[in-house]
Amino acid sequence: MNEKQAVAALAALAQEARLRIFRALVGAGPAGMTPSALSAMLDIPSSTLSFHLKELIHADLVSVERDGRSLIYRPAMPQMDALLGYLTDHCCQGAACAPAAQRRTRC
Repeated sequence: MNEKQAVAALAALAQEARLRIFRALVGAGPAGMTPSALSAMLDIPSSTLSFHLKELIHADLVSVERDGRSLIYRPAMPQMDALLGYLTDHCCQGAACAPAAQRRTRC
């Protein structure tokens, strides 16, 4: 990931509703979610949700796929991992930052 991509991703996530949407999609994992399920879960009107999903897609943090008549939104996990890697690339100048027991693991 380059700096321009990192700034775009962070800018997309720097809004409360988009962060909530992205976290919900990460929680759903590869199965993804439909807009109606996201709207109901997060209590976000569909027109507002559509705007925020478009911004997340533009930042390459979310992908969308048509499944029959439904749209399925999924988190772009490789992009999320790339962003985390970019942010931690030079952490502690290569030294361990915390004991292994304190580090959080991801699925």
